[in-house]
Amino acid sequence: MSNINFTPLNNFNNITLFSSFKSPNLITRYSFNSLKTSIPSPLLVRSASPQNENETQVPQPDVPKKLSKQSSWEAKDSEGHDYLYRLGKESDNMNIAVGARAGVIDDLFTGQFLGRDADIVFDYRQTVTRSFEYLQGDYYIAPAFMDKVVCHIVKNYIAHLLNVRVPLILGIWGGKGQGKSFQTELIFQAMGVEPVIMSAGELESERAGEPGRLIRDRYRTASQVVQNKGKMSCLMINDIDAGLGRFGNTQMTVNNQIVVGTLMNLSDNPTRVSIGQDWRASDITNRIPIIFTGNDFSTLYAPLIRDGRMEKFLWQPNQEDIINIVNRMYEKDGISRDEVEHIVNTFPNQALDFYGALRSRTYDRSILKWVEDTGGYETLGSRLLSRKKDDNLPMFIPPQQTVETLLESGNSLIEEQRLVMETKLSKEYMKNMDD
Repeated sequence: MSNINFTPLNNFNNITLFSSFKSPNLITRYSFNSLKTSIPSPLLVRSASPQNENETQVPQPDVPKKLSKQSSWEAKDSEGHDYLYRLGKESDNMNIAVGARAGVIDDLFTGQFLGRDADIVFDYRQTVTRSFEYLQGDYYIAPAFMDKVVCHIVKNYIAHLLNVRVPLILGIWGGKGQGKSFQTELIFQAMGVEPVIMSAGELESERAGEPGRLIRDRYRTASQVVQNKGKMSCLMINDIDAGLGRFGNTQMTVNNQIVVGTLMNLSDNPTRVSIGQDWRASDITNRIPIIFTGNDFSTLYAPLIRDGRMEKFLWQPNQEDIINIVNRMYEKDGISRDEVEHIVNTFPNQALDFYGALRSRTYDRSILKWVEDTGGYETLGSRLLSRKKDDNLPMFIPPQQTVETLLESGNSLIEEQRLVMETKLSKEYMKNMDD
């Protein structure tokens, strides 16, 4: 019998018995679990007899062990490719929005920690929709504005029932400060629409293609609101001409071109939207209406605003609309409708935001008096930000609104407008600047 050496092992489960009792070079492998005898300590049993060089070695094939007969981690599709890898390429989350969530991957890998959701901030990061809890009060919505927005939203949601081509985009344009965005938000609140709202500042990035992808991602997010919450939604981009418009010698960037191309493609294919994943036949996006606001759509790319892709609506509130909107604004201050009409007639050709700024200007004296009551401006920072919980600030008393104070504030605003337009210090500083 040959000599036997015993070598201790650290891992008891990985014991392998190599035997050469019958043939020195013919190695037979035994699994520890198959052994019926009990071994008192982890040992490696190896033959130390001299080997016979004339005998040939028979290698054992290394067959990988499958995880489970029912596991999807090793499944192949009809073409022999990895099934989970294909699903990952077709997924719209791109491995950043789902994480290890129960029901998304095998339950074996989700565990029971933190409600079985490894990505604990998923619900908060995905909340990009807008709610309107801050719109408290009774506001006036112009009927013409209401009809146009409601008709556009409804037409897109029943487009499959209509035998006409429905434009996906509604472009609301007009003068500055006329309440285009605010009126639209009031309509969303009244209809129960949960929109996804973007600004022109998101239409440019240091990375090429990022704004176009962001628009597609926000569009799909609005579609998920419809599918998962059962609420109407839409994509709204405010002041789009500030981000995509061409003014004078402004430079056209790659991102501008990609954003325009993305919006045109959405208009032509509103139910097939990709954010980088491979196409899947079942990946159908809900048709989501898009609303633009801006001041001058003539600065936009002409094929984007053509009929069939964009329905255009010029918002110019008439005298009746302005009086009704301002009347609701001043209603809590005790200003009658006749007094509101007198104020509007005193300052004609002013935008709606002028009358909001006029009311805000009347608070200046009351705020300065409140600063004095808190101890002056020297201690204002500590009183506002570093005070103790039981240290109460003086009560702020809003001013009593009268027609005289409102007219006085309006005259000061008109004077500031005139100085800005007439002074033009840039000409004083740059003598050679053309008019």
